[in-house]
Amino acid sequence: MKIILIGMMGCGKTTIGKELAQSLTDYKYIDIDEEIEKSTQKKISEIFLHHGEAFFRELETKKIRKFCKLEKNLIISTGGGAFESEENRKLMLEDSLVIYLKTSPEEIFDRIKNETHRPLLRKDFSVKKIASLIKLREKNYKKAKITIDTDKKTPYNIVQEILKKL
Repeated sequence: MKIILIGMMGCGKTTIGKELAQSLTDYKYIDIDEEIEKSTQKKISEIFLHHGEAFFRELETKKIRKFCKLEKNLIISTGGGAFESEENRKLMLEDSLVIYLKTSPEEIFDRIKNETHRPLLRKDFSVKKIASLIKLREKNYKKAKITIDTDKKTPYNIVQEILKKL
């Protein structure tokens, strides 16, 4: 089985994915954004800047397709917008356990306010902008098989909650 973590930027997909892989020792952790950066030798922010979001989304779908087709026990964290693509949703929901890490706009803002590598938040970075992105994406995020509320929780507590639901 594959476990796929979805949700907004800053919800903790990478942190939780790595910690979950430490608990589930027969699982390997894969971060889609890291895989894209490795294969292109460019940061995500550079890809957005020089090639645009559409090009990035194509790369993202190729990586999701590749790792969803693997038979190994994987924990995969995706980019915040990856689940917006119908093709990506279909690939992920087909034979994987998709977990939505639900986080409030205020919590996301607090977690990432000092980060500079978030291409979709370069302009007008605010709780209001994050809330509008969540509103656009939540109808798809809710298609996940499990939803975990991450607000005011430590990564350890979130991982324990996921393990209980497995």
